[in-house]
Amino acid sequence: MAKVMEGLYYSESHEYVRVEGNIGFIGISDYAQHELGNVVYVDMPEVDDEVSAGEEFGAVESVKAASDLIAPVTGVVLEINEALEDQPELINGDAYANWIIKVELADKTELDKLMDAKAYAAFCEK
Repeated sequence: MAKVMEGLYYSESHEYVRVEGNIGFIGISDYAQHELGNVVYVDMPEVDDEVSAGEEFGAVESVKAASDLIAPVTGVVLEINEALEDQPELINGDAYANWIIKVELADKTELDKLMDAKAYAAFCEK
């Protein structure tokens, strides 16, 4: 069974947001990396790009499939996880420690539309 971490917000497209103040760390869930298999490439936006909730901001490619990354929240990209450019497989090792982008949150009320750990775990079991 995939790990679901408490204290994060989850989307139906399997991205998570870890919130620290007004900053959101966005990555894919453990469930998503299990479904994808060995990650071989992560396509990320540029710093200062704006991402919008529900819109594509990049992609994760594995040996099995490519999957679009859908932003769970709106914000401006402050940082990308450059380690993933050379070692995309870090996501397979620990999806929660290896976020993909860090954004400044435009509207924290968007978090209310996302699932908590309990709701997400139930969603993944369907």
